[in-house]
Amino acid sequence: MRNIKLTIEYDGKEFNGWQKQPNKLNIQGEIEKAIGEITGEEIDLIASRKNR
Repeated sequence: MRNIKLTIEYDGKEFNGWQKQPNKLNIQGEIEKAIGEITGEEIDLIASRKNR
């Protein structure tokens, strides 16, 4: 297993929040799916919010 830090900014208007939810479009699920397709690995994102 490896850890990779990503800094992500997104417009979530078309999504149902960050966290994975069954049968709903969400940011976490879409990013995991995209990275999984590129790497061929199972991806599990863990998020934290940076205070501005």
